[in-house]
Amino acid sequence: MHSFLRSIGFRNLKKKSDLYQILEDVINHPDTQSVEKDQNGNSFIECKKEFGEDFGIAVCGDFIDNHEFRMEHYYPYLIGTGITTEEEIEIERHAEKESYAGICDEMKLGVTLIFYVQNIAEVLKEQQIFGKYKNGINATLAGLAYTGRILLPVEKTEASKEQKKKSTENRIHLISKAREGNQAAMENLTLHDMDMYTSLSRRIIKEDILSIVETSFMPFGIESDQYMIIGEILDCMKSQNHNTGEVIWIMTLNCNDMIFDICVNEKDLLGEPEAGRRFKGRVWMQGCINYSY
Repeated sequence: MHSFLRSIGFRNLKKKSDLYQILEDVINHPDTQSVEKDQNGNSFIECKKEFGEDFGIAVCGDFIDNHEFRMEHYYPYLIGTGITTEEEIEIERHAEKESYAGICDEMKLGVTLIFYVQNIAEVLKEQQIFGKYKNGINATLAGLAYTGRILLPVEKTEASKEQKKKSTENRIHLISKAREGNQAAMENLTLHDMDMYTSLSRRIIKEDILSIVETSFMPFGIESDQYMIIGEILDCMKSQNHNTGEVIWIMTLNCNDMIFDICVNEKDLLGEPEAGRRFKGRVWMQGCINYSY
């Protein structure tokens, strides 16, 4: 049973028989259904059904003898809004099933960003047209939170906001130059990281770490698309799973200058979300790859 079903309102789903009933409902009464050919010429079918505002379950599989549907895998999802990253997205197929990972070097993070691809049918369509997996020009990301807590905001002045903006722009510029092999940029980045480490080491003696670190985005565990994040809440709203009645919080976060949406079950959230406050929790990152036509 998928660990992140709780994020979209199936927190108390324990029996496999109950899960199969829900999956059968998705297959028999989908809101959307996509049919494409995979790289071996086999049919790929993806059925999606929403159980609340912008969240639901997708079931993927194929046809046996062109009439009987066979489920291969399923996953809960949240549909994000806006453009999260403008970096070119590379696509890698998972070894065990017809699913894909999106990969990009996001300069705002300074690390490789990996996420689970939501629009599998569109990826296969592009593969059929071009004979290979075509890179996306950008992506809209969303996260399902396993658990989370609300943190108070860090006090900021207009001067500190402007200083942080300039520092971020300078860092992105240096990372861009370092990618091109600029030795001076690499040295500047190294010195900047050393200065930051020294500053943090001094401050952490007298200050709480959560008052120093405004936002963070760090890989979590052995799953390449799961992260532990701290992000500033830009907007939030309550929704409800119309099947179970469980309340879901959907939040728009600014995390390391990346804007994306997340959802979390109200029972797995400690604190009251509000714009300006911060969210801290473990999330499974998903994303819709966007192509230009």
